[in-house]
Amino acid sequence: MLRIAGAFIFIGLLMFWVFNRAEWYSEDVLLPRFCDNTERHLKLVKKILSDKKPAGDEARRPYIIAAKLIYIIPRNESEPIQLYIERLRKRIQNSCR
Repeated sequence: MLRIAGAFIFIGLLMFWVFNRAEWYSEDVLLPRFCDNTERHLKLVKKILSDKKPAGDEARRPYIIAAKLIYIIPRNESEPIQLYIERLRKRIQNSCR
């Protein structure tokens, strides 16, 4: 019984460490990558959220990069797009050094 409890504690601590490192990576590594041209990325995010086919016939790579922002900082349920874009802008600006 003691081994099972020890295994649960170990797995719990391991999961805590993994999630903590993932949060650090998103805040300190991924978000600063969007500092170079924040407005362009935010414009693409807005287009992704509002258009059915945002890329059209254009290259899709910039849209995929911008879509990472939606994954890193998800939009709250029933949050208007403009408020979400402003929240993204603040988070990116806070991560820029």
